[in-house]
Amino acid sequence: MTTALITHPDCLGHETPEGHPEKVARLEYVLAALEGKDLSRVTAPMVAEDDLLRVHPHSHVEAIRAAAPISGMVQLDGDTYMSPGSLAAAHRAAGGAVRAVDLVMSGEAQNAFVATRPPGHHAERETTMGFCLFGNIAVAAKFALDHHGLDRVAIVDFDVHHGNGTQDLLEDDARALFVSSHQFPLWPGTGTADETGPHDTILNLPLAPGTGGEGFRKIYEDKVFPAVAAFKPQLLLISAGFDAHRDDPLADLRLTEDDFAWVTGRLCDLAGDLCGGRIVSCLEGGYNLMALAQSAAAHVDVLIARGAG
Repeated sequence: MTTALITHPDCLGHETPEGHPEKVARLEYVLAALEGKDLSRVTAPMVAEDDLLRVHPHSHVEAIRAAAPISGMVQLDGDTYMSPGSLAAAHRAAGGAVRAVDLVMSGEAQNAFVATRPPGHHAERETTMGFCLFGNIAVAAKFALDHHGLDRVAIVDFDVHHGNGTQDLLEDDARALFVSSHQFPLWPGTGTADETGPHDTILNLPLAPGTGGEGFRKIYEDKVFPAVAAFKPQLLLISAGFDAHRDDPLADLRLTEDDFAWVTGRLCDLAGDLCGGRIVSCLEGGYNLMALAQSAAAHVDVLIARGAG
């Protein structure tokens, strides 16, 4: 068994204005940090429209397509931009997540890391938001449920920002458990503990500014792992944002690479017990380039070790 790395050069074609935190260099640094590692490298395909339509209405998909500029840049909201290469990048990001599910469910890979951009966990049903155009990991979750016939999937999101988009896209589906640990208060201002969804399948775990590895690990041991174990998913998905790192400029948590490696290992343990070790991890945030690269490498190193084991 192996760990698959799914990416595509098109994801480097999504450009943002000078000084924007979600920039091309993010993916360049991540890919450089993964160079030479024992990974099965897979090309991210364009997402099929039917897969997007499982979570987004046709009007949203068409609005994104219509907004794509031929030249220059367009601003979709306060934080989110499109350049001429953005539409292809967004389709590769969602398509890469779907491809990862196929690889893991077929047994071609034990687990997979989807290194693409733009990220996805803030995109709501009909709203671009927080650098995100499509809900990549929600697309993957619905694909696993509907195409592969699973009864239960779980998504764990350790990005420093609440995964409001993933929550919006999946909360009506009792087959999907969504767990988000995130700094609060912090943009986007959602993700309070009382947001549990109509099926009690949403678990939000706000972390106070300044929380470090000890507090992070405790809430995962006390809340996250028991909730995932109780749900008994047949596939575990991870929204792997590394902006809870102590050096990240957009937030104020105090995690290190060791904390990301630890949580990855514990999630691999859970997946080994619950679902044959099947994990799909999708890159989300992380805006200090060196911290992002080192954290992503630590995350993937654990996936490789568990995939080979």
